[in-house]
Amino acid sequence: MHCAPVPRGNDDHTLKPTLEVADILECYADHYQRHHAVSYEQRKAIQAIRQCRTAALGGHVEQCDHCGAMDISYNSCRNRHCPKCQTVKKLRWVKQRESELLPIPYFHVVFTLPHELNLLVLSNSALLYNLLFKAVSETLLTFGHDPKRLGGELGAILVLHTWGQNLSLHPHVHCIVPGGALTKDLRWVKAKSNYLFPVKAMAKYFRANYLKNLQEYYANNQLLFHGNSQQYATSIEFNRLKEILWEKDWVVYAKKPFAGPQQIIQYLSQYTHRIAISNHRLIHCENGQVSFQWRDYADNNKTKVMTLDAEEFIRRYLLHVLPSKFTRIRHIGFLANRYKADKLKQCRTALSFDTKPIIEETTDELLLRVYHIDIHRCAHCHIGNKKVISILPNKYHQNRGIDTS
Repeated sequence: MHCAPVPRGNDDHTLKPTLEVADILECYADHYQRHHAVSYEQRKAIQAIRQCRTAALGGHVEQCDHCGAMDISYNSCRNRHCPKCQTVKKLRWVKQRESELLPIPYFHVVFTLPHELNLLVLSNSALLYNLLFKAVSETLLTFGHDPKRLGGELGAILVLHTWGQNLSLHPHVHCIVPGGALTKDLRWVKAKSNYLFPVKAMAKYFRANYLKNLQEYYANNQLLFHGNSQQYATSIEFNRLKEILWEKDWVVYAKKPFAGPQQIIQYLSQYTHRIAISNHRLIHCENGQVSFQWRDYADNNKTKVMTLDAEEFIRRYLLHVLPSKFTRIRHIGFLANRYKADKLKQCRTALSFDTKPIIEETTDELLLRVYHIDIHRCAHCHIGNKKVISILPNKYHQNRGIDTS
């Protein structure tokens, strides 16, 4: 059985891959859902991705005002787990972050949960991902306030990633940290030029913070034990797991500071609105097998090809569907949303630095500036502009007789 691409209308925003996650779900998701437990959020994501930019969601017909060519453009699903629906949102988010940059070095720090916690995470994803953010935040802020280090309030952007290159569960948080802190008397204290905090000390604090709270969750009966995680439900096995986690060296990784603001923005765009795998990494899907590219970091970052059964591919993909309304990008310290505007003014004053006000852009302007794509230009003659001549209702409206004209 070959996975044939589903007709998805015109898509001029990016180079369209020949195979999409949506095509794999279209072929195999129904069978998968009949034989495996699937959460509400996962079912919602599957349906949205399958319907994205198809007739099911409606759309519009466009005609060129020069050559008369007509194209159909179907609507996007806008689900955050869809590989095609984050581009514009990402561009807007990055532009907002551009306006907040300070003229200092920025550091990249990664905090990773040990894989021994994976089974508990699968049964308590919202609780334990929130705990991951809490432990990371308290580690960074505590080290920033330490008078032997910076002695002030630092800021950071935290981004949750739950996957590795092979789509396995690998929860970790990427942190972009300005190299310095704002003191109580509104002075700016610079971090060392190539050094933020010692990673081994951060790792020990991170481990202690996380495990202390995990023990409290267990004592207060806040943890759920489903599936294979039931083995940890008894106090004996839970304590044994804790002992294993205490004995492990938890991984905190810090990269060298970025070269400048432009590099920061480029890097941010890789980590903010990504999903488990992009369509461009997919190679082929046939006879119940899915092949895709991946980087093996353990083998000198070599690019390799992995082939999985379609059901296993879907299982791994669904591991990364987040709980409803879960926020996976967070800002802490002087970058916390609640008082970021005032704190950034104080930082700029301390650094004798000012920024130009951000200029709002439409979606059309964003795509033209970043990708040099004019979404209104006719793809056939490259001269005329496309004009909407009719609206195509989605199936929801059609089934209810709703007039969308």
